[in-house]
Amino acid sequence: MNKLSGHHHISMLTKNGKRNSDFYTKVLGLRRVKKTVNQDSPSMYHLFYGDLTGAAGTELSFFEMPVAGRTVRGTNAITRIGLLVPSYESLEYWKKRFELLDVEHSEITTYAGKEALFFEDHEGLRMVLLNHNGQETPTGWKAWEDSKVLTEHRILGMGTVEITVRYLSRTVDLLKELFNYTVVTEDDKEAILQSIEGETLGEIVVKEQEGPSEKPGRGSIHHLALRVDTVEELHKWDALIKERGLVSSGVVDRYYFQSLYFRDRNGILFEMATDGPGFTVDSKIEDLGKGLDLPPFLEGRRAEIEAILEPLD
Repeated sequence: MNKLSGHHHISMLTKNGKRNSDFYTKVLGLRRVKKTVNQDSPSMYHLFYGDLTGAAGTELSFFEMPVAGRTVRGTNAITRIGLLVPSYESLEYWKKRFELLDVEHSEITTYAGKEALFFEDHEGLRMVLLNHNGQETPTGWKAWEDSKVLTEHRILGMGTVEITVRYLSRTVDLLKELFNYTVVTEDDKEAILQSIEGETLGEIVVKEQEGPSEKPGRGSIHHLALRVDTVEELHKWDALIKERGLVSSGVVDRYYFQSLYFRDRNGILFEMATDGPGFTVDSKIEDLGKGLDLPPFLEGRRAEIEAILEPLD
């Protein structure tokens, strides 16, 4: 109860679902595991990418917003996503791949104490590949064998997530005191924290930066979801969040998982989400991400929703 199991998923904004799907499946070699809609605004796609089944901790999700403008970078935002790869040789492979496919990227360097390769997607979303150095991954993470990336260099799942804030202590204290994150390093301008000590898959870097808040647009990060094992634990966290004086959405049934949402005192939006039932609740593993899947409460509106959405494939 006192410890979270790492990251669950992270959600971003994209202007064009088709181009987004092409980049994350054809360039990054991830599997599109769910093609569904934003349950609060079903006129827009909600696309999920990850491993074979979209296991918790591997999921990158995108809301398609055709009217999305340019992101104006600033503070009080989630600003970078770390993705784990197996080895240093994997970083070399990805550097060559990015050169071949004309993806914006850095030289191999270091980030949060790990060998790293920075890159951006076609909409300027900031990411970094991190050498997982042969460490074990969760048993629930399973490779998608139809990936376009060589088996030994495939992206494993989420690693370090970076959050940039105006007031460092507001976010750091929340992670330490409420969610019992372990502090790896901390100074006046930056802290590295882990939900599972020694594990990058639950790591958050918090950086302090003055200035105006980020103006979200295409390629911006909407929220980070933290992994909770059961809905019973989710209800307990809901009570603790409210006791701390923060506003919570309460538990929301997202069909594929149960969630709650809250903002910290810097305005960072967090979700907490359960592992199950997962994306196979309404699809066979071999069919994941192919057709448009809708939660039961939207199924009666399928014809209306499909008429609005532009086909992706």
